[in-house]
Amino acid sequence: MKLSVIGVGYLGAVHAASMAELGHEVIGLDVDAARIASLSAGEPPFHEPGFAELLRRGLDSGRLRFTTEHAEIAGAEIHFLGLGTPQRADGFGADLRALHAAVEALAAVLPAREGAPTLVVGKSTVPAGTARELAARIERIPGARLMWNPEFLREGFAVQDTLAPDRLVYGVRDPEAEPAGMEVRMLDAAYARILEREVPRLVMGFETAELVKVSANAFLATKISFINAISELCEATGADVTDVSRALGLDERIGGRFLRAGVGFGGGCLPKDIRAFIASAEDLGVGQALGFLREVDAINQRRRVRAVDLAREMLGSLRGRRITVLGAAFKPDSDDTRDSPALEVATRLMAAGAHITVTDPEALATARRRFEGLTTVEDTAEALRGAELVLLLTEWEEYRHLDPVATARLVDAPRMIDGRNVLSPPRWREAGWEIRSLGRADPAGRPQAPAARAGFASA
Repeated sequence: MKLSVIGVGYLGAVHAASMAELGHEVIGLDVDAARIASLSAGEPPFHEPGFAELLRRGLDSGRLRFTTEHAEIAGAEIHFLGLGTPQRADGFGADLRALHAAVEALAAVLPAREGAPTLVVGKSTVPAGTARELAARIERIPGARLMWNPEFLREGFAVQDTLAPDRLVYGVRDPEAEPAGMEVRMLDAAYARILEREVPRLVMGFETAELVKVSANAFLATKISFINAISELCEATGADVTDVSRALGLDERIGGRFLRAGVGFGGGCLPKDIRAFIASAEDLGVGQALGFLREVDAINQRRRVRAVDLAREMLGSLRGRRITVLGAAFKPDSDDTRDSPALEVATRLMAAGAHITVTDPEALATARRRFEGLTTVEDTAEALRGAELVLLLTEWEEYRHLDPVATARLVDAPRMIDGRNVLSPPRWREAGWEIRSLGRADPAGRPQAPAARAGFASA
């Protein structure tokens, strides 16, 4: 099939390359000329495992190309919308301007199909009701129909999640109406090689499909914040949150995924999506239904502040102290620094007067663009040299497997805060380290002092 992908940021670029991998002729469109030039040259503008190889295979095959010209996508049978929907600057709601602008520009070229069936497929995360609003614009054009097909990508696994998803969700205007049959058949044809592996495919109304996506993100955020709330109780009682997590995870009704306590979630999806969900519920007059998500967000923010308070407990005054932060990306196997807990902790420590050095295997260039004046060092050993305190805040494999004896030789003082609960405290203490973790008792097994527990004063 001939496909277009409009908006080739993280989501759109991976989708475009994946559709070419599945055998389609794909053209990706974006208004960012520098991004188009980079992708056309086979140079990914972001880090994602497996994407560079996928991109180059698509380009080399001739099935994949990129453009800034809308006229070049006019002949596509299916147009995928991969636009970002960031948080609005003036509140919690989603900023849909890029999405609406893309639909207006696409509508101007859709008649080039001369009445042949044309399908527009939204993949962005949007408030319920957005698809129906866009459909009213798209479906004024003869032969054009809209579907909503939300993505469920995990950064670090995006290629795998696109080519081998755990489900496909199709949102249509009316699941019972015959026109939906044509739309479903067209999208089935695009995903034929995926569907032949018996991947579940669910057809539902527009609003239901929109809610599936944002509900999934809200649930994951809630699960992370739940264990971080328990982490606060563990600090108050002398309990160990890693043992609590392990025991909870063995209950098949709960499961162990997303139950690791630490400095919390970040990135370009969960934080802004739960806030947009809150705003959407309030706009619909049912804000109380999602009131708990405000606490989910608040718990997530408190864990970042707690990491700073823990650094102060270990060092006393932070002014002038040399601190190394391991990690800049919001999660490993990504260079995404949007709403990164690691960088927020780093900047809070800087604001308290500490001298901060940040290192990360992939995200330093992105971090420098977002935070002027940030001291970054590529080499991990060089970044550790002379540190009085180390904070592990992004759980890259190389940090998880640091040797405590060798690392102790690099730093000025062997002090560690494990903000992701991935190190073995007994092993590090045996090597001479003072090591603290979020949600775990101090070395003597005592609860945190009341002042320390309550003292989110640096917020």
